[in-house]
Amino acid sequence: MTRPTLKNLAFAGLISAINLFSACNHDAEIISGIDPNPTDTSSNSTSQCSPDTMYFMQQVLPLLSSGCAMSGCHDAGSHKEGVVLDSYSAIMSTGGINISQPTQSKIYRQMLKSDEDRMPPPPAAAFTSSQLAIISKWISQGAKDNSCLESGCDTTNVTYSNQIKSLVSNNCQGCHSGNSPGGGINLVQYSDIKAIADNGTFIGTIDHLPGYSAMPKNGNKLTDCQINMVKIWISHGALNN
Repeated sequence: MTRPTLKNLAFAGLISAINLFSACNHDAEIISGIDPNPTDTSSNSTSQCSPDTMYFMQQVLPLLSSGCAMSGCHDAGSHKEGVVLDSYSAIMSTGGINISQPTQSKIYRQMLKSDEDRMPPPPAAAFTSSQLAIISKWISQGAKDNSCLESGCDTTNVTYSNQIKSLVSNNCQGCHSGNSPGGGINLVQYSDIKAIADNGTFIGTIDHLPGYSAMPKNGNKLTDCQINMVKIWISHGALNN
C-alpha cells in the first residue's frame, strides 16, 4: 500500500477546506430568510392580516358596496357620471384613483363634499373619519387588489363597542342611515341594531338565510368569524356593552 506523501496530504486538506467553505456559504444563503416565492397578495390569494395594511376585499370593498355602489348611484347598471364602484377593476378604471396623492383621488374628494354630490349621497350619513382613513390609507399603500385571512377568531369577549358597532358601521350603514334608510331600517343607533337583533333580522340578513334580504347588499358575505361574533353577542342579550 502506497504511503501518502506530505504533498498529497496538503492537497487533500486544501480540497476539504474548499468543500467546507462552499457548504457554509450555502447554509448562510438558506438562513438569510429570503423567500424566492413571495406571497401573492392579490384577491385571488390571501395572506395573514396585518394591522398596518388596508385590505381591499375585507375593508375597502364593503364600504364602497354599502355606501356607493347602489342602484341609482355607482353600481354597474346605474354608473352615475360613468363611475362604477362595485369591483376592483371598475374602481381602478373609473374612480380616479391617485396613488401619489391619495386625498386627491376622485372618489375620496366626493366623500368629503357637504352638498348633494357627496358620496354616500344624502340623506345617507357621510363616511366617518375612521372610514375615510381606511380609503385614503388603502390608496396610499398602492390601492392593491389584496385580501387577507383572519389569523384567528377571538370570540372570548364580544362586545357592542369593540366589535359589533364597527362591523355594522363599515358594512351596513351605507344603506341603512340618513333620512331615507334602505327598507326603512336605520342602523345608526344602538337601539336600532338591538331591534333587528331581537327580531331575528340581523342574523337572517348577514347569514343570507332564505326569506331575508342579504346584507351587506352588493358586497361579500361577512366572514364566518364576524357572523359568529354577532350570534354570540345576541345570545348574551345583545347588550350595549
